[in-house]
Amino acid sequence: MAVPASFSVQDISGKFVMNKGLSGNTDKILTLQGISWVKRKIIGAGTIYVTINHWRDENGVERIDATQTLSGLNEQTEERALDWNERKKEDNLFGHVVGKSRRVKAEDLGIDCPHLIEGWTADTLEQGLIESYVDTAPENGTQWTAVQTWGVEEINGERRYVRHVRLTTPKGDDEQIKLVYDYNPKPWLDIDITYRNRRLYVPIESTWIRFTRPFTSPFIFAILVAAYIIGLSFLTREQWYLTPEDSFVGCTSTFWLANSGCGLDGADCAPFDNQTYDFRCPASCAGTILQNPRTIGAEQMAYKPLIVGGGDDNQTYRGDSFICASAIQAGLIDDSKGGCASLSLIGNFTDFIGTTAHSLESIGFPTVFPLSFRFSDSTPLTHCTDIRWPVLAFDVVISFLVFTLFRPHPIARFWTLVCIGFWHVGLFSQPNKEPPELSDLFATFLPCLFMCYVLWRLAFRWVMPAFERAPLEGAVWYLGPFWVGILTGYTTDRLPLQRLYAPDLAKRSGAVATLVVIIIIVVLAALNQVRVIRKTGWLAHYVKWYIIGGLVVMVLALLPTLNLRIHHYFLALVLLPGTAWPTRPSAVYQGFLLGLFLNGAAAYGFDSILQTAAELRDDATIGSDLPTFLTNSSTYNASIPWDNQTIEWAPLPNSDWDGFVLLVDDVERYAGDALNYTLAALNQSLPHFFRLALSSSGTTGDFTNAATLYPNGTFVDPEPGASY
Repeated sequence: MAVPASFSVQDISGKFVMNKGLSGNTDKILTLQGISWVKRKIIGAGTIYVTINHWRDENGVERIDATQTLSGLNEQTEERALDWNERKKEDNLFGHVVGKSRRVKAEDLGIDCPHLIEGWTADTLEQGLIESYVDTAPENGTQWTAVQTWGVEEINGERRYVRHVRLTTPKGDDEQIKLVYDYNPKPWLDIDITYRNRRLYVPIESTWIRFTRPFTSPFIFAILVAAYIIGLSFLTREQWYLTPEDSFVGCTSTFWLANSGCGLDGADCAPFDNQTYDFRCPASCAGTILQNPRTIGAEQMAYKPLIVGGGDDNQTYRGDSFICASAIQAGLIDDSKGGCASLSLIGNFTDFIGTTAHSLESIGFPTVFPLSFRFSDSTPLTHCTDIRWPVLAFDVVISFLVFTLFRPHPIARFWTLVCIGFWHVGLFSQPNKEPPELSDLFATFLPCLFMCYVLWRLAFRWVMPAFERAPLEGAVWYLGPFWVGILTGYTTDRLPLQRLYAPDLAKRSGAVATLVVIIIIVVLAALNQVRVIRKTGWLAHYVKWYIIGGLVVMVLALLPTLNLRIHHYFLALVLLPGTAWPTRPSAVYQGFLLGLFLNGAAAYGFDSILQTAAELRDDATIGSDLPTFLTNSSTYNASIPWDNQTIEWAPLPNSDWDGFVLLVDDVERYAGDALNYTLAALNQSLPHFFRLALSSSGTTGDFTNAATLYPNGTFVDPEPGASY
């Protein structure tokens, strides 16, 4: 990147990255300087960062303090005084050397070498070059002399900070190269526009830095950290620990379990009536939906909250309805704030009526169900408001102040984001349960910190410091994407793609299209990063390791009985090393991917990327054998008296199974090895739904779709396939 128009050799302060595409090859010079082959290869493959502070001391002598870093080698610091006095130094790379520096006009350089004095801009020649003279000390084994001139040169139409280097040896070697540097991103908010010899200069960033410098004391930041921890403890107490623990229910809490989960006649889910419960719901339960089809009678519902009933005058809901979503539909709880209410179990209820209210739709159920409930807004519970959104505003403000006002060292800023993000997800936005299990969070937090340290070493330490002179801009590039990633459970909630797992793509309309769009965005971002990496000379190194990593994942994906599942924390770990270059897009990618990683770690833990089919199934069918109804629309005889009617099915298909489980109206009514079920106990005036499954040693397989018997004697055969 070009230096700004105001940059000149009078003040070369700034952060720079060597541009290997525009610079000469340093290998020959390093060989003459006695550098080993291994170190030369490290230097050739690495990216060189230089931070320069150009200033004058109390005697008016110009001084240049330069810090040069390169991965794989120790950091080097040079302190120069432009007074042409010799100073000895033991250099980390070159050993014992003697050097001196000065500002000099090109015509006064005193060296017959056009390479050192040609190519500079007019203002550099007018203000004087910076000359660096370095000679090996007598105690050093290798003899050479290096002369450098520093200044500004126009390259490809852009003003660049450049060093012209000439190295000679007593043997007559004479090597000359040019080192070209990219200037770190100029703060966009330091507006500097020149038009028709008129200049508009509005240094917003510089002015902000100058006026807020008193707040950057480490002591003040330490006080902020202590105050934040204390404040977080009070907010956590307000959120979870002023309401009785047994009153909390989750967004998927129900009184009745799916299929045969409640046992024969629902005995495992008793009591069915004469019970009152006070409960508290978290916020945002309206967005908690069924990820797989759920069978209600003969209908299936998916990708919406499980709500059955609520359309009658008393707002009666079936017992397997999501309690919180039902309360939101009934108008007792605000989805954005959560809240408390009371409900009463009323046992058997017939003809649940579907309805739509408060943007939630429920399904009807036209027959009897043994457990139902109704709400009451009268409850003794207090401190019922879910404060996750106010806490989000609080955390966003704190992170913004850390970046822009208090401005600690970049590594302190990084750890601030890690800690705020992790505990925000774990305690407020996506707790692992209600209230959150703190022991699980602390168990995850320690390995999370180790992983984040690796991410700092691989990526963040190269980019975050680049915005030291642009704190406002850095806050925008980092914090906006960071909080989008932290809130992944909300920001991607409307996307028809919940997991990067192949069978999920076929389940929901739009999942494949969504994945294609995401892939296109990722590919475009990756291509831009490849362009940047190629300029720095690191492309081959990164391509090699990504290919090796890809081959390892491919081998893992082929392991028998296991399925590859790319969790979003793992996706962030894979992509973040490719963002280790100080550009604005890299800052955006790092912010989002760090948030994505912390969201996955705090909300779900570090799940394995290889999981069994059972672990990935959730509440879906398992693909087992299905039994066959012998009673069908052709064989059912409506003229037989109701008390003598039976539903019959075919014998066991093979020895893998030892019995059957029959659901009647979504309630388990029979489990055994018989081949029929009598209808005498059922109400003849109501429709009834029958689903049958095979069982083995108490383990139930998939259920058939529902066969339906109407009061008028019409029998509707089940659709092909399994149901849940």
